[in-house]
Amino acid sequence: MQRLEIERIEKEKWQQLEAKDLERRNEEFEELYLLEGCFPEAEKLKQNNRLLSQWKHYIQCDGSPDPSVAQEINTFISLWKEEANETFEEVIDKSKLVLHLIEKLKLILLETPSYDLQDKNITQYHGSILELQELLHLKFNTATEILLREASTLADLDSGNMEKIIHDENVTLYVWANLKKNPRYRTVRFSETQIGFEIPRILAASNIALRLLHTHYDHVTPLRTVPTLLPKRTSTITHLAKEEVKNVEAALSKEFQEEYKHQKSESQSIHKEEIKDEEQVDIEVQTSPVQEEPEATKYELEMKLLSETVLAAQLLLIENAPGKPLFFEDNEVDMHQFTALGGVYHLDILQLPPQCKPMKRWMMMEILKEGLQKYMYPPVATEDVETESAFPPIEVMLEVHENVIFFEDPVVARWDAKGKHWKTDGISNVFYKSEQRLISFSLESLGPVTLMQDTHIHMPYQSWELRPLDVDQVLLTVTTVFTEIQIQIKEDLCMLASIRLNKKNYSSVLEGKWMTPISFIIALKETGLNIFPTEHSHFYVVINYKIPLVEMKAYRQMALLSSAFAFGWSRWNTKCDSKKVIFKVRQHLPKEEKPIWNPNWALLMFSGDRAQRLKIDEYSEAFSEALKEGTEFHSTLYHMVKDFASEEAMEKIRSSNCQFIDSVCHMLLSIRLLSYS
Repeated sequence: MQRLEIERIEKEKWQQLEAKDLERRNEEFEELYLLEGCFPEAEKLKQNNRLLSQWKHYIQCDGSPDPSVAQEINTFISLWKEEANETFEEVIDKSKLVLHLIEKLKLILLETPSYDLQDKNITQYHGSILELQELLHLKFNTATEILLREASTLADLDSGNMEKIIHDENVTLYVWANLKKNPRYRTVRFSETQIGFEIPRILAASNIALRLLHTHYDHVTPLRTVPTLLPKRTSTITHLAKEEVKNVEAALSKEFQEEYKHQKSESQSIHKEEIKDEEQVDIEVQTSPVQEEPEATKYELEMKLLSETVLAAQLLLIENAPGKPLFFEDNEVDMHQFTALGGVYHLDILQLPPQCKPMKRWMMMEILKEGLQKYMYPPVATEDVETESAFPPIEVMLEVHENVIFFEDPVVARWDAKGKHWKTDGISNVFYKSEQRLISFSLESLGPVTLMQDTHIHMPYQSWELRPLDVDQVLLTVTTVFTEIQIQIKEDLCMLASIRLNKKNYSSVLEGKWMTPISFIIALKETGLNIFPTEHSHFYVVINYKIPLVEMKAYRQMALLSSAFAFGWSRWNTKCDSKKVIFKVRQHLPKEEKPIWNPNWALLMFSGDRAQRLKIDEYSEAFSEALKEGTEFHSTLYHMVKDFASEEAMEKIRSSNCQFIDSVCHMLLSIRLLSYS
């Protein structure tokens, strides 16, 4: 009986708390809506910055084209095509601008919200990127041909063959020309490096050149398409909102016209000059609010539309794809599962072009109409049954790019030009020396090669923490099986603060460099520190699935509170169902050198429209959703922490920079801590 009485009392308390929560729910949601006005404000600032960037480029007049303007980029491409006889150094110098234009176009596609991108613009930008990539590679081939024509004048005195190495920040060229055709000279090692080839006897006696063009970027892997789901989703909202704006404008305009006519008729009926003057003043006083009202209403509707579209864009970031692509060929690399790192190694066997010959005071040079030609190895068609013994594989030794981190042995893949994808067949005897950063393998035929790493090698995460550092600054720490990554966020910029590998600090070229969130995410992925799931990642990682809407609401509200509260990983997040998330939270106010913070974490459970403080802690033996004594339900995280926060902390939250909140939210949405930990 006593147990039943206790249960009855507990049930009554629960019902009273629920009733109290429902009673103030609308009020709390209205206050949250006002606080979340920072997201459309931040988006408005981004739009203004994009326009300002275009204007700055226009007034710079530095001769470089605006890649988003079709006429300018097409003119640039046409003019460069006409330039002939450029040396490799000249092409490398020009490539800096070309690569900048390509990156700028890619950033436009990534940073511009989908609802602001038209299909024709996407097609135009993709087309411009592909044209620039193809032209750049064509220019490198032409410059290689010019270099090889002069191979005999650059021959090494000892070996009699020509060797050339050209280093640059974006490209490294290794060229070897077989001038002596000595069948016993089968080992090609470029001076002062471990890079080289072991070639068969048939090649050592042939009129060939070997080229290794290491582009530190990847212009081979096909471009990923921009998501088109969002425009469909927001088109109805956009149409309705625009119609609403038009209706309001029409109604207010009509109201103003009627009021004006009425005032005018009254003024015309009065003949005295003094009364006319007074009536005119009265008209101005009465009509001025009517003139101001349309502008205010239009702004409110614009921000409401922007708020809804931003919400849809954020939800798109964490939505999972409904199905896994299953159209892969044998040995084809699944690019949803693997990522190419360190650029592309273009390995080529080239036919040595006719050499220039001195003739008195002139240099005679035979220029082939077909240009630089590849040497087919092995031949396309042969009747020899023992082709493998007649044309053995070529051994290759490469250096791994210094800025890339491989946490496991790289996967070597070759480019299949016909299928337009990466494949792993035709590659054998792969051996990786991690300390020397060298990798060797055998190839049946040369072509573009890249090194790949599992995209999800750092997932799921082991733990995470988000804590304030200073005014509008936070530090996000993500701990994985291999590393601990610390990301600093300040206003609308991000920076890699530190990396720890095997509990030791690791120096990265990205440390100390402030970038916009999207540029930062790209840079981190390119170094092998990929902690950013895609819409297909849940097919390759065992995740703690959470309903996207709940997850998104949690990240938005965590970002709102991040200037005064620290958040952390909780082991109980895996125990609750997919409609709820659980994490640790505590007040953390950095002040000068001694931060003020509460050492005791509060454990919060959030379902998107209800937040509660749990009775259990991280060290409890069993999971329970029981409410902590003396606490209540709230509809938002903001009002939940308000119960135990200081006034100083709440004031800090209310005065946070909108761009800072937006950047924190974007990073949380991109890393998805609550689903991938």
